Amino acid sequence: MPVETSHAPKDNSAETTWFGFREVAARDKAHLVQGVFSSVAGKYDLMNDLMSGGIHRLWKAAMLDWLNPRANWNSLDVAGGTGDIAFRLLERQPSAHVTVCDLTPAMLEVGRDRAIDKGILTGLDWVSGNAEDLPFEDMKFDSYTIAFGLRNVGRQQRALEEAYRVLRPGGRFLCLEFSHVALPALAKLYDVYSFKLLPWLGEVVAKDRDSYQYLVESIRKFPTQDNLAGMMAKAGFQNVSYRNLTGGIAAIHSGWRV
Repeated sequence: MPVETSHAPKDNSAETTWFGFREVAARDKAHLVQGVFSSVAGKYDLMNDLMSGGIHRLWKAAMLDWLNPRANWNSLDVAGGTGDIAFRLLERQPSAHVTVCDLTPAMLEVGRDRAIDKGILTGLDWVSGNAEDLPFEDMKFDSYTIAFGLRNVGRQQRALEEAYRVLRPGGRFLCLEFSHVALPALAKLYDVYSFKLLPWLGEVVAKDRDSYQYLVESIRKFPTQDNLAGMMAKAGFQNVSYRNLTGGIAAIHSGWRV
């Protein structure tokens, strides 16, 4: 299962974006994000379990339930380097083919090793590429999934346009992402948990406090549920909807290329 490499992303020299709470040139964010995930790749899945108390597994199951993958689908999972979503999709539809595309080669290496350990030797491709400039032809895939990845993209609107481009007519887009808490009482507790406990866990378990501080900050800078739905519609998606999970700590957004 070779790892392919895409062409360099397009120049974003006139644009800025957020890297956590820090404003940076859009062209620089991919490099900064690669640094974060190269650092945490080996502990990424363990940290997901610790940070969410395992609830991320339920959220991912909910996304796959809503996706309802069909036999023989050609599916794309973006920012899915360690393979979690791809493995779940193949468990539900062994005849499907999943291309995992991730910006960070170190994450793809972890995913490929996990696939070998699980005995999954077919039905998967591993491609290094940028969500803003996908290395795939138009209308190639039946579904596009991205879990906890869109907030790390510098130009999110461009990434949504790319998602639309590579989907076939009738294709489905699903995004699972940390979102904005809808319950005020829960929001206060979540802030304490996020800004105090999560960076501490990153320091103790992954030996990298700064990367997990960035991840917490990136959640706060992500568009609200309604704003993301509007961005999807602007990119061309139809029948856009979303479902809040755990009071809005996370949300799943769905859209179709009609």
